[in-house]
Amino acid sequence: MWRCYPRHQATGDNEVPDLCSPSMVPIALVLVSAVLMWASFPPLGLAPLAFVAPVPFLLGIRRVERSLWAMMLGFVWGAAFFGLLLNWLMVLGFVAWFPLSILMGSFTAAYAFLIWTFRLWPTWRWWLIAVGGWSVLEFVRGRFPFGGFPWGDIGYPAAGLPGAAGSVQWIGPAGWTVLVVAFAAGITLVIESRKEWRFVVDPASAILLLVIGGALLAPSPDGQVWRTAIVQGGSPCPQTHCQNESQRIFESHLALTASIPEGSVEFVVWPENSTGTPFEPEGNDEVRSAIIEQARRLNAHILVSGTRVVDDEHFINFNVLYSPQGVKVGEYLKRHPVPFGEFVPLRGLFDFVPQLDQVPRDMVRGEAPVVFPTEQGTVGSVISFEGSFARSVRSTANAGAQILVVTTNTSSYGKSPATDQAIGMVKVNAAAAGLDTAYASITGKSTYISGGGEAGRTTEQLEEVVLYGSLRFTTASRTLWVRFGDWLPILAMLALIAAIAMPGDRGDGFRRKGAASRFARSG
Repeated sequence: MWRCYPRHQATGDNEVPDLCSPSMVPIALVLVSAVLMWASFPPLGLAPLAFVAPVPFLLGIRRVERSLWAMMLGFVWGAAFFGLLLNWLMVLGFVAWFPLSILMGSFTAAYAFLIWTFRLWPTWRWWLIAVGGWSVLEFVRGRFPFGGFPWGDIGYPAAGLPGAAGSVQWIGPAGWTVLVVAFAAGITLVIESRKEWRFVVDPASAILLLVIGGALLAPSPDGQVWRTAIVQGGSPCPQTHCQNESQRIFESHLALTASIPEGSVEFVVWPENSTGTPFEPEGNDEVRSAIIEQARRLNAHILVSGTRVVDDEHFINFNVLYSPQGVKVGEYLKRHPVPFGEFVPLRGLFDFVPQLDQVPRDMVRGEAPVVFPTEQGTVGSVISFEGSFARSVRSTANAGAQILVVTTNTSSYGKSPATDQAIGMVKVNAAAAGLDTAYASITGKSTYISGGGEAGRTTEQLEEVVLYGSLRFTTASRTLWVRFGDWLPILAMLALIAAIAMPGDRGDGFRRKGAASRFARSG
């Protein structure tokens, strides 16, 4: 594994300093792992690969002899995986893609150091540390910095599998991360010693039981059905800005709404940024009157999304619901802005980045989830980036939502995997909450998602169309995950602490004369 020359080794009249360098095997293992993990997400979407993708990474880290190289390999894995996964950010420029990939690599470098440090401890301790450590990794990365970034959480592709989606109601997306890493860490140990077979069999049995249970008992809302229309009105200038953009987007959505036959729907959804200052309903009487006229004509509730300028430095991103009588039911303000997209953290430090001139105002955050009561049931909504955060969906469900609407706008990214990756996360989060969900995008893709996590017919990107479907309110009690949150990852993190702190044997799990010595050679 390592080619090392002992310090001051004599070579004729010369002395060669201590020099150790890793072979290409761990690097190759880490890169293969990153590619496999990327392939489990859209655009390829080979979800079963998520269960084995961490194995080469874990093997590679266990094979090196120095902490620095373990951290470097961890960094390479994170930077490569996220660099591939988020390649669609390149449409915004290298300045958007590169720093985020580097930041994600730093998180996995810390995780690699953790599992390397305890690699020679008893196998059960290392297994608990590997599983709990990955839960810590995703917990921290999903919250820091600037509110976090959940893209790439490995529970999402795994939980999106048939059957698995139905089980998310019990353990949540992060619970599936625990199972995936437990299985992969078990395979890693079995590769090193067949005697460790239980570390594979036990998580595999839990996975099988959950898949069967999820398939048989998937959430199935049982309340009143709302015939629904998602209006995907498009943008005249996706990826850019153009003259009279807000007006033209509003008029496009209004025209499509006017094409909906009377009596055909009970609920209409306009996506994020379908209105905007000065063509948004609360600041423009003509815009509000036109929307209310359609609500009355269709005898339907209309949820309209948009942005509203507050002052020279701030704006809000909102969803507002109007009743069939034209009465404003309520307004929700987005709580989780996109860093460097809807606000610029530490703006004074980033004045040298010209692309940030496109973000002249910072978004004013909403303070709490908002639900809209109707005669048929309670509507909850989140906006764009929030739909990828399980905790945003959970808080909305806990506030009383019986159906969910996710309004979004992916026009900045053109035709890219971004929308498919976002839909994949929303599907899992919807299943975790057991809520039928309308996913409405201004430029595509838009779709309907059942409370069991199944997506229906989906529009094409950049298509201007009305997508008809239905949403059924749930009358059942809140799911286990909505009530108790990420209880399984919490247990995994507590197990991590216990594995490190508990007294007892902390000797080499495989001893250097065993498996560890097979993977670490010195010359």
